Amino acid sequence: MEKSEIYEKYWDIKLEKVKKALEKNNFTVFIASDAEAAGALIMQEIVPQIEGLKIASFGDSMTLRATGVLEAVKQLNGVEFIDPFPKGAPREEKVALRRRALLTDLFFTGSNALTEDGKLVNLDMDGNRIGGIACGPRNVILTIGRNKIVPDVERAMARIKEVAAPLNAIRHDSMKTPCQKTGECMDCRSPDRICNQWLITEKCYPPGRIRVVLINGEAGL
Repeated sequence: MEKSEIYEKYWDIKLEKVKKALEKNNFTVFIASDAEAAGALIMQEIVPQIEGLKIASFGDSMTLRATGVLEAVKQLNGVEFIDPFPKGAPREEKVALRRRALLTDLFFTGSNALTEDGKLVNLDMDGNRIGGIACGPRNVILTIGRNKIVPDVERAMARIKEVAAPLNAIRHDSMKTPCQKTGECMDCRSPDRICNQWLITEKCYPPGRIRVVLINGEAGL
């Protein structure tokens, strides 16, 4: 068996186990081969099943953006799309839009980490993303690359602080945090600190409210 085939088999097995763990925790779960396939699955299979869809929005996620879903949702007839990150808008306007996003019919985002026993672990700056996951939107769709999978919550939190947070700080170059220069969490007191609020989602409530699309490939930070 070739090396690529070994890895493919390994991840097929791993993702099926994680899928079952998530389903045991009341999430609805799908598996896609890559980000493009995830986008097609979402628009063709998941979104059409959502009843009464009139307003949609999202929490920022590189994985989500890679699927092309946001552009597709903007084109849906009869659906208002709230963009909580308008370029050049004052912060007050962005905050107002992010608050509106929490009362939508459908909310898209990603996850910083996912444990092998089916728990979501996330860390936010102001809480608009984790707020949407926890409560508010009637339906939530998460896109998660296999690189986010870790053994347990402790490892998930370590991954976020050691890897995801510094990378996200570097991505947002307008923010000034020590980890942008060091590549390591400094537990800073910067006004631009992005590590402020944790959310650990052990179970989906109500059951099925959160739909998880696992991507069998590297996606996001």
